[in-house]
Amino acid sequence: MRAPFHFPEDLITLQQAWQQTYADLAQAPAGTGTTALRRRLISLSGRLCTHPYWTQPVGWRSGSVELRRATHTHTRTEREAAA
Repeated sequence: MRAPFHFPEDLITLQQAWQQTYADLAQAPAGTGTTALRRRLISLSGRLCTHPYWTQPVGWRSGSVELRRATHTHTRTEREAAA
């Protein structure tokens, strides 16, 4: 059994921003000037991939999947706390 991943808060926030930007880009109508969103997504992707957390001995592939899961759980918990 693998040890659970413990992601720093800034990495979770960065992943949330990436997911929101991706969703915004997916919802934008064609031809509406999505350059800023695409550039933001590229920038966030670079920051995610080069975050210091990934220098630890954990694989990017398995860690990135767990990060998306943790982000989803973290977002859901925040919404429940706000309700």
